[in-house]
Amino acid sequence: MDFLDEIVLTGLTVFGRHGVYAHEREDGQEFVVDLRLRMSLEQAAASDDVADTVHYGELAEKVAGVVEGEPVNLIETLAERLAAVALQDARVQNVTVTVHKPHAPIDRNFADVAVTVHRSRGPEWLEDITA
Repeated sequence: MDFLDEIVLTGLTVFGRHGVYAHEREDGQEFVVDLRLRMSLEQAAASDDVADTVHYGELAEKVAGVVEGEPVNLIETLAERLAAVALQDARVQNVTVTVHKPHAPIDRNFADVAVTVHRSRGPEWLEDITA
């Protein structure tokens, strides 16, 4: 079994207007995003060139753009969109995205609400690279 390396970005805090309730869309709130990208980092390690890896600063900007962008009802939907952003780079084999909503509208004391999705390249991607 081949093991994949990882690039991990945690705690990216971005203001967004996601939620089911009108006040969530109007007032907005902070969301916190964690990403774990799995890919081979051998080429980047050998070349010592940022072009051979996922530039995590650029990735952070793309992810922030989605969180700041078009509102969705569910953080499940937001997590799915963020996973798609990470998988736009063909080197990324799979990704884990967690979206935290620490200010969710819950009338109880709580520390956090989060949704985690795990996404991998589908069979169509395998067909593309073997064709």
